[in-house]
Amino acid sequence: MPPPVQRVARTAWRASGRAAGERAIPEETAVAFTYNGVSYAVMMATPQDLEDFALGFSLTEGIVASASEIESLEIVEEEIGIELRMRLSEPRAQEVAARRRHLAGPTGCGLCGVETLAEAMRPAPVVGEGIRFAFNEVMRATQSISPLQTLNRETRAVHAAAFWQQGKGIVALREDLGRHNALDKLAGVLAKESVPGASGMVLLTSRVSVEMMQKAAVMGTGVVVAVSAPTALAVRTAEAAGITLAAIARDDGFEVFTHPRRIVGEQAAHVA
Repeated sequence: MPPPVQRVARTAWRASGRAAGERAIPEETAVAFTYNGVSYAVMMATPQDLEDFALGFSLTEGIVASASEIESLEIVEEEIGIELRMRLSEPRAQEVAARRRHLAGPTGCGLCGVETLAEAMRPAPVVGEGIRFAFNEVMRATQSISPLQTLNRETRAVHAAAFWQQGKGIVALREDLGRHNALDKLAGVLAKESVPGASGMVLLTSRVSVEMMQKAAVMGTGVVVAVSAPTALAVRTAEAAGITLAAIARDDGFEVFTHPRRIVGEQAAHVA
């Protein structure tokens, strides 16, 4: 498997002059998703945490409803890329075959395999009430991401998606060139470890677009916090899905765009 980081020669130009040296940069690999021999999508991604990617993508794109519907997964390295070769149980396999698509996705493609406007604008599931978080908990959560971003610390070129729980901090973090890929990988590891999406908050180091909210809703997450701004459609989707969307998180605070009841000023509490 190719390493997620490569070192390449480069010439640095500065006000003081130029100097030869090396730069650590992220690897970018074509990753193909196939189900029962049927090609579904080809994504450009970071070749790391591929089992999580396969499971998370399959769940958030609605290909499977649970991890148990994936009978087997084989990660096959080829000369020009990597194939995530999955076998689904019936009747799910027949459903995927009927939806057969061939898609070449750019880095971080979000609306994967979508053929119609109706599919692109599919209603997101409504999440449960979940947990309330104190202002200072959200601040601690967002400030704890950076030290754990090992790939980004090396390359300054990848996104992260993380999951934070009260009393535990960040319990999972995944990185990738594509923000959607990072979130899919996070969804995969949470599903693999049987961590409910309603038990914490999702943290994103990217902007928030509609497909990110659709994926978070499938995960069952009630609170999403991002460092960048959301799109207007992402805000409408979060509102409809019952998700508390906070964004533009900085050292001195953040902005809440939807369902503000889950962010409180004092002690946070579970909600029945």
